[in-house]
Amino acid sequence: MKTLITAAAFAITAGGAFAASHAMAPMVEGSDQDVSGGTVTASKIVAPENGWLVVHRTGEDMKPGPVVGHAPIKMGENMDVTAILTEEVASGDMLMLMVHSEAGGMETGIFEYTLGAKEDGPIKPDGELVMKVVTAE
Repeated sequence: MKTLITAAAFAITAGGAFAASHAMAPMVEGSDQDVSGGTVTASKIVAPENGWLVVHRTGEDMKPGPVVGHAPIKMGENMDVTAILTEEVASGDMLMLMVHSEAGGMETGIFEYTLGAKEDGPIKPDGELVMKVVTAE
């Protein structure tokens, strides 16, 4: 009987931990960083599905501009995700690190988004972009 109760308690605890890890709100963490090596890194990303870390140029208006890099992410917690920049980014430039979906494209695993497109577009829980703005150093 004791073994049965212990197994049941373990199953409930493990199930609770699983549910809690999947209920984490989508988010991106990052900080101002040196991009002279041609990359930018998000220190932590929580994604509700497989998708992309997408690096947009932005300005004082905080609107996403052209894409200058991307990297794949998996559903759940992703640590130290690095995107290779596809064009030069100067010290002082503002970059928006944003979570995009893998949905809507023609091919899984191929980044198909262009500014304003639906393919592999940004996720928007409650209508809000999941993003963090950092400054290139």
